[in-house]
Amino acid sequence: MQIDHLFIRVSPGGAEAEALRAFGLSEGSGNVHPGQGTANRRFFFANAFIELLWIADETEIANQTTRPTMLRERLSDGDASPFGICFRPAVPFATWNYAPAYLPPGMQIGIATDAPLTEPMWFHTSAGKAPAAFEGDRRQPLHHAAGLGSITALRCTLPSVAALSSAAHASGIAFAEGPHLLEISFDHETRGLQHDFRPALPLIFKY
Repeated sequence: MQIDHLFIRVSPGGAEAEALRAFGLSEGSGNVHPGQGTANRRFFFANAFIELLWIADETEIANQTTRPTMLRERLSDGDASPFGICFRPAVPFATWNYAPAYLPPGMQIGIATDAPLTEPMWFHTSAGKAPAAFEGDRRQPLHHAAGLGSITALRCTLPSVAALSSAAHASGIAFAEGPHLLEISFDHETRGLQHDFRPALPLIFKY
């Protein structure tokens, strides 16, 4: 089980991406998700990517297919975790299959069945690949002026860690208690540096 990508809730249009660009990240292509009602801005690394995600269509995100994902709540409720963590190719926790309209026929996303809104959205894609393996028009910029290569660890801070879901326990991610925060380690933190993106984003890079 590997991390495929992470999402972070942002405001419509994703202006928060400018903080990542100013730090020295090269922005890749963004997407609109027809039928799901979301859109994103993305930053790619050798093994995974960061997705800044927002609600683009209030009607679509409330439709019968998307409503069970609780994405509307996750992307609009300040008390909900602002994060989602996607793994590949499979996960050791129970999931239900979600097939949004923007995916090719037959492709599905597996979403954890027992994760509360106070935890990240845990999900997986069997079709995921490391960005370094993307080919043709799927290729994305992987060189960053900040010198970051690969995501090597995560630490997630939650309001409470007293009763974590089975998905959280199986994730292999470290947890701490406090306001929502995601700490991403790059390249095993070989330089011993860190950058705090608060208040723009609840995010710290360690590298």
